[in-house]
Amino acid sequence: MKYSLFIVFVILSSQASWAQELNATVRVSGQNLPASANRVVDDMETAFAQFLNNRKWTQDNYAPEERINCNFIITIEDMPSVTDFTATVQVQSSRPVFGSNYETLILNFADRDWNFRYAEDQPLIFNPNAFTDNITSLLSFYAYIVLGMDYDSFGNLGGQPYFELAQQIVVNAQQQGGGWDQFGGNRRNRYWLVENMINPQMIPIREGLYQYHRQGLDIFAEEEDEGRSNILEALQGMEEISKLFPQAIAIISFFDAKNDELISVFTKGDPSDRKQAYNTLVAINPSETDKYQVIIE
Repeated sequence: MKYSLFIVFVILSSQASWAQELNATVRVSGQNLPASANRVVDDMETAFAQFLNNRKWTQDNYAPEERINCNFIITIEDMPSVTDFTATVQVQSSRPVFGSNYETLILNFADRDWNFRYAEDQPLIFNPNAFTDNITSLLSFYAYIVLGMDYDSFGNLGGQPYFELAQQIVVNAQQQGGGWDQFGGNRRNRYWLVENMINPQMIPIREGLYQYHRQGLDIFAEEEDEGRSNILEALQGMEEISKLFPQAIAIISFFDAKNDELISVFTKGDPSDRKQAYNTLVAINPSETDKYQVIIE
């Protein structure tokens, strides 16, 4: 009997190890808060990480080593009451590059408008069909954004189902304001991030994610010149979109993640490609012109 129970336990444990998609690290900083808040800050750090890592977000099976590495860096700015918080969140995700030990940053997004209520030991319950609270809505939104970006990098437009799920969270939460709606002067919020990812006019950006990663970085170890050429082609496609939508958050977010990497890629190679890359980067992201200068030096 004990042996049978042990076998059942092993099977269930094995299934669980293949279930989760995210390997999320959550860091909550409450240094601006009184010392009495330390316990609840530690509690939310644990609870948020468990919510992200223990939930099955897709129908696919992931081996432990295939889980997506991501970071949620949460800074508590204010605590109006013992259960009310305002915070900023930096969300980052990465994926391995084939044939190397290198992990490339895919998403690097700063969310500066998050208000939520949390009490110690509060259960976190997410309903994909209705708004429940600002905690599970935000964490689930970014879980789907991370998944969408990752799937787009491995398969052309492969992240579509996850961007649609993220959009549904936005629809459910729009009445809450605070980063969930399209109004106001802040176009660098959750609403516009997912809008860019599902907007048909923005498809070249997502196609560029695939070309950049799968046809660029992933072949770089064996075919460096071809990989660099494909990355340049992906950037040139994004340049056309940047002319139509110069302040699109999807483009801004891409360069927040990729600037240093792009410089590393194009400081080598054919001088003609380097010049084209410089011109393209400056056209898309002129605020970093001085930084890009090293490409043509």
